[in-house]
Amino acid sequence: MRVLEKINEIEKYIEEFESIVPRTFKDYQGIKEKAACERYFEKIMEAVVDLSFLIIKENNLEKPDDDKGAFDILYNNRIISKEINEKLKDAKSMKNIISHQYGFVDDRIVFESITEEFLDDINNFLDAIKKKS
Repeated sequence: MRVLEKINEIEKYIEEFESIVPRTFKDYQGIKEKAACERYFEKIMEAVVDLSFLIIKENNLEKPDDDKGAFDILYNNRIISKEINEKLKDAKSMKNIISHQYGFVDDRIVFESITEEFLDDINNFLDAIKKKS
């Protein structure tokens, strides 16, 4: 039940995110637009990590050392593919860079990632989880 609730939460965030994401890099560069997109990116990734830990707990799988380790455990237990595992770890790294302002953040890379790859990757993750649930 909690897994389904978390999936619904992520899908709600995705829907809200899609409604605010600018179509062009120029539009993305506005302070409010960039901040809103980055916040939704963070919220979605936090919820994805939470969902991963829920699945691990419900299936009595080994406990990961960290968030990225949770994705590895899901992969090792054939819940997600290697590709999804790698994409989620990359997204988690980007979330950490955005959240903690580690050094310079290249806005173009963030924009391209959130408009070209991110939502597909998250939807692929959710599809894999739904198939195993």
